[in-house]
Amino acid sequence: MDSVVKSSPPHEVSVRAAIRLLLMVVLMGSLFIWIMMPTNTYKQKWLPQIRAKANTTYFGAQGATILVYTFPILFVATLGSVYLHLGKKLDHPVIESGKKNRLATWKRPAIVKGPLGVLSGIEIAFFIMFIALLVWSFSTYLHVGFAKITPQSLATSGEQLWEAKLDSAALRLGLVGNICLAFLFFPVARGSSVLPLFGLTSEASIKYHIWLGHIALTLFTVHGLCYITYWAATHQISEMLKWDKTGVSNVAGELALVCGLVMWATTIPRIRRKIFELFFYTHHFYFLFVFFFILHVGISYSCMMLPGFYLFLVDRYLRFLQSRQRVLLLSARILPCETVELNFSKSPGLSYTPTSIVFVNVPSISKLQWHPFTISSSSNLEPEKLSVIVKGEGSWSKKLYQMLSSPSLVERLDVSIEGPYGPVSTHFLRHDTLVMVSGGSGITPFISIIRELIFTSTTLQCKTPQILLICAFKNSSELTMLDLLLPISGPSSAFPNLQLQIEAYVTREKEPTTQNSKLLLQSKWFKPNPSDAPISAILGPNSWLWLGVIISSSFIIFLLIMGILNRYYIYPIDHNTNQIYSYSLKALLNMLLICICIAMAASAAVLWNKKQNAKEANQIQHVDGPSPMASPAGSWFHNADSELESLPHQSIVQSTKVHYGERPDLKRILFECKGGSVGVLVSGPKNLRHEVANICACGLADNLYFESISFSCKFIVGEKK
Repeated sequence: MDSVVKSSPPHEVSVRAAIRLLLMVVLMGSLFIWIMMPTNTYKQKWLPQIRAKANTTYFGAQGATILVYTFPILFVATLGSVYLHLGKKLDHPVIESGKKNRLATWKRPAIVKGPLGVLSGIEIAFFIMFIALLVWSFSTYLHVGFAKITPQSLATSGEQLWEAKLDSAALRLGLVGNICLAFLFFPVARGSSVLPLFGLTSEASIKYHIWLGHIALTLFTVHGLCYITYWAATHQISEMLKWDKTGVSNVAGELALVCGLVMWATTIPRIRRKIFELFFYTHHFYFLFVFFFILHVGISYSCMMLPGFYLFLVDRYLRFLQSRQRVLLLSARILPCETVELNFSKSPGLSYTPTSIVFVNVPSISKLQWHPFTISSSSNLEPEKLSVIVKGEGSWSKKLYQMLSSPSLVERLDVSIEGPYGPVSTHFLRHDTLVMVSGGSGITPFISIIRELIFTSTTLQCKTPQILLICAFKNSSELTMLDLLLPISGPSSAFPNLQLQIEAYVTREKEPTTQNSKLLLQSKWFKPNPSDAPISAILGPNSWLWLGVIISSSFIIFLLIMGILNRYYIYPIDHNTNQIYSYSLKALLNMLLICICIAMAASAAVLWNKKQNAKEANQIQHVDGPSPMASPAGSWFHNADSELESLPHQSIVQSTKVHYGERPDLKRILFECKGGSVGVLVSGPKNLRHEVANICACGLADNLYFESISFSCKFIVGEKK
């Protein structure tokens, strides 16, 4: 089939190819270091040479760890930002003959049901390789450590053989756990410049964070229990209260483990679902966990896990700055099925891809709760508007619906936004047919895809795939969600290239109800507040470049200040012997400097871009909008129907077939889909996702390609995260 690519000047293609090659070399080098770290070759040959060159009066022993572990990853994050910025500058997609995706087979679901969820072949391969790295590291550590246990060493220490081995194994378990900790924070940096290099988003990578957290806390727990057993057996239980000035602090390690266990306990599915607030708030113990961990092992060793946490801190502070701004809420469409579409003003310079999400906070409901919702609008079709759909399936979302649907007039609503976050690019157009399967409010992300395809077929005049939307609803009132396929101000032109077929299933009703649910639809407009601003990128249109500047500049400032502090304050005291100056105090100084440098660099970048955002906000706010009022009942349906009837070739209403009292036969429908490439997307309950993934993975239809999308049902129904 014809596929969609992005054209760009030859020099940009060459630059991106060179950057991609350099990034691959650096990442492979970093991985090779992790593989070699447990060996004698690294400890006895490589590390002494590195320390001899990096152990200066400015950085001491910490310099070698920064050079080997911290600098390469931050370099990748900075250069990756440049790579992503160049990708944004590519021209609009054009149609040309393309090749079959070589990784399509590996991306298909290989495991559908299991403790790890739906997994592709690529995910299984990387999971096995990571487990192999942990096994290799632990076994090599043990081999090297046990070789040092000799009759002479046992005679000197007075220990039994099993006690000495337990001591050695306990230490190595902690070292292997640090490997997991080094990768733990990469998936939760929402605006990361590292994840997109692998085609990932934070939302799609949350499961990797969960896996790493379980493995890390298992290893750290066994690490702690082994040491407690060893101390009890050797009559050194007082070691549990030891806080060494120039060595490992046992008390700090125990406090870190306690914080980790508290977080771990609240991740039990029953607790997380029934008492989500407990899970949500205790998960903020991560800061105490990292804080005491650094005090436990010292700042020099902590630099091994620093890159992921450093990038997370940058992202977290930028999110904090963005969340302080109240955004301009224009209107709300209120559906009879306890669903609300919120329409915000946005800066025309803010662009995002379909299936992106934003985190929404309404202080009048809760000042602390942030809820993720999939964006239903298209930044290309609606350049000055951003919409999200909120389904009343939780206490927070039900309160919002009741507030907006009440007869009392709500003139304005304070709302804050974090985001948008989503994939850097999408590949929906590469398929002949696009099948989207949704359950209930799972239709939300598909609305953004359909609106994007409307833009592609009208403005860009590109051929789009045939679209089959299969949506299952509990009752007929939820059919009104189909009217959200078009924005409030739908495009006036026809869609001759958009081939859309909708199969809607109402599972709990056997026939249409006599009540006309259209009369219940209403809309409300809100009064703007002078302090409200359109949603805009916190770092402006060149956000990737600014992110690279923040990462690099903050790290350079940290190195300069820390180097000066070491040279003129710490070095005159300990002369790089690490036997006089307090480990804990040095760790505290480093942590404080890192936070200050990140805050300085990020704040300066945000303030620089805020001026341009303010200019665009003034231009938008000077445009007079409708007065805040409740629209007449059914007006939006009336407008939507008029819009649909104006289409000469098809109407969304005419292309919709409603089935009552039955569920879709997904296997039959998918197997009957024609075309060389059929992209299948699913959004909804877990059972629905597993069923569709199982059909695509069975191998009975070679043309079905299960598209992994970066959200799950929780991002659509509005549960907290």
